[in-house]
Amino acid sequence: MRSLTEQDIRNSFVNCSKGEAKRLSLPRDLGERPWDDLDFLGWRDPGAPDRSYLVTERDGRPTGVTLRFPSSKRGFLHRSMCSVCLTTHPGGGVSLMTARKAGPAGREGNSVGLYMCTDLACSLYVRGKKPLETGTRFEESLTVEEQIARTTGNLHAFLDKLY
Repeated sequence: MRSLTEQDIRNSFVNCSKGEAKRLSLPRDLGERPWDDLDFLGWRDPGAPDRSYLVTERDGRPTGVTLRFPSSKRGFLHRSMCSVCLTTHPGGGVSLMTARKAGPAGREGNSVGLYMCTDLACSLYVRGKKPLETGTRFEESLTVEEQIARTTGNLHAFLDKLY
């Protein structure tokens, strides 16, 4: 993924208003992110523990979505697998993330959910760049490039449901 500016990120959101995108907290370490190893930029909002954000490139443009997840243990599974990168984590390592749909359906309260790594580090797990504290990645016959393609395909399938 190419490096993104704050303005690129704010302009990319498809499931919130321009005012909401303008007010959301951006990561302070954008210049330090390993952009070449990211299929998407994901971060949690330090001021709102139930909110996360995700920005990826689609059709050559950044596409961002706001995500919510339960801040209580009720939303966490004892041990589960991320639906994006297929990494398993015990405890709170996988959360049900929900995204409000874009357009009129989203304004009516419709949303789509997906189980994802709570830390949104899927890209780094697939590439072996972030070690798992606990949990596992299954040994696969797919190459890392094929696993990356599957990860982005899973993410894009989720994003397609937002329209």
